[in-house]
Amino acid sequence: MKRTLFSRRLALVLAALGGAAAALAADPRRPNVLFIMTDQQRWDCVGANGNAIIQTPNMDRLAARGANFTHAFVASPVCVPSRISFFTGRYPHSHRNRVNYTPLDRSEILLQARLKEAGYRTASVGKLHYTPPTPDEARRTGFDLVELHDSAAFTDRWSDYVKWRRENDPKKNVGYHAVAKDIAPGKNPFRAALDAAFTETAWTGLRARHHLAALAREPQPFFLHVSFWKPHSPYEVAAPYDAMYDGVQIPIPDTVSREAVDQLPLPLQKLALRNGPAGPNLDRTRLQWAYRSYYGTITHVDHEIGLLLDALEASGAAANTIIVFSSDHGDQLFEHGITDKNCFFEPSVRVPFMFSLPGRVKPGRRDELIETVDLLPTLFEFLGLPEPREVQGRSFAPLIADVGRAYEPHDAVFSENIIPEVITGGRLDLPFEKGRGVAGIRHPDAKMVRTVRWKYCYYPDGFAELYDVQADPHERANLAGRADLRDVEFDLRTRLLNWMINSTETDQIQPRWLIPEQTK
Repeated sequence: MKRTLFSRRLALVLAALGGAAAALAADPRRPNVLFIMTDQQRWDCVGANGNAIIQTPNMDRLAARGANFTHAFVASPVCVPSRISFFTGRYPHSHRNRVNYTPLDRSEILLQARLKEAGYRTASVGKLHYTPPTPDEARRTGFDLVELHDSAAFTDRWSDYVKWRRENDPKKNVGYHAVAKDIAPGKNPFRAALDAAFTETAWTGLRARHHLAALAREPQPFFLHVSFWKPHSPYEVAAPYDAMYDGVQIPIPDTVSREAVDQLPLPLQKLALRNGPAGPNLDRTRLQWAYRSYYGTITHVDHEIGLLLDALEASGAAANTIIVFSSDHGDQLFEHGITDKNCFFEPSVRVPFMFSLPGRVKPGRRDELIETVDLLPTLFEFLGLPEPREVQGRSFAPLIADVGRAYEPHDAVFSENIIPEVITGGRLDLPFEKGRGVAGIRHPDAKMVRTVRWKYCYYPDGFAELYDVQADPHERANLAGRADLRDVEFDLRTRLLNWMINSTETDQIQPRWLIPEQTK
């Protein structure tokens, strides 16, 4: 049978691993990996990150278990590109999976395939969001066991959650995002029609615990990816979580306004107003309920995470399991008049990120800048595997453990985004014309660089944003174009250019040119 490009590249990876992989496979002490991911969760919607209102005792439990990074940034503020960056350790402009519902280049080797070849059993439960959204594609990328639910109507025919509801839920004919019809005045208008036990959140937790118990009994180490759809919009939330924040006034930033939209660069104005001015002009009472519901769904996810952590303890595998907790991107919650994400404001690109391994990882809060592409090389360092040469992230293992070498900190982090939804209003049949964009308008192929103090965002056709995030953490004042900050802007734009040039150099280097590790 003719070997595919993927299999040829995988064979090269295995050859590079050589004796190290064989030694690891023979070592019964190698750590398991449990990767828990939420969808669209802001970094500041965790109790351990300073939010005194939200109830997240189990996320706080994870924060106390290991390193809690408060300045982790996604490679892209949209689902698919960000997720692929987590699993490849590569930026979207390199892996080229830059827009939702687009297939991954089949030559890319993902984390699960690398771990599988190193002797791991691999499984994924919940939202994976690969294209095509099928079990076959998930298995092709390296998962042994898969239970999928992407929470989009056109993917329901492959959804194991939808099949499970048909067999178990008395309300199986009710849509899984439906809102109840018997909501009393003054109560949460986003209360879900489904009972909590039959929601996507509960199903993901249930099936994750099932697979965890099975994997923990096997002789091989395991990699289990557990991905919750929530707190992604829409804002339906099942009882009792719908009422958990009744009477609580959650602060709504002053950038939730039409005035804030009018001050944005044109590409972001189009993003904010793509579906009409609903966000900026939303009734404040209903907006407060949307915030409460967002918090409620996070607390529901947190409950399921607690059950999963308890199951891990009961399995006897907790002491030898790396737990990673993060989100694929954040949520604007109507800040700057923008719904969801797709921009570079902190609520979209900054996510919770926790990493733990008992006895190895030093617990505590970490305020250093890191990128989500750093996850793969960090895992490989803890697992004793050589870092794949095409990985563009940087291991933060020396920052949180004694590994015998110094940590080289990031002086800047990067993100990028293509948002055709700006023009199309979310349609998937994009009328794209090469060289002219969509309907004659170029969509914003945008880039971001963020240092400890500054954030600079570049858009085609001359649009830009510059924020002093230390003096202006809510990013109210766009300083781009100011004469007194011309040097700052030039330096940050140069950093973006150098990043685009240098980040791909690992893809271009031939193995025979590399300096052997022992001779460095």
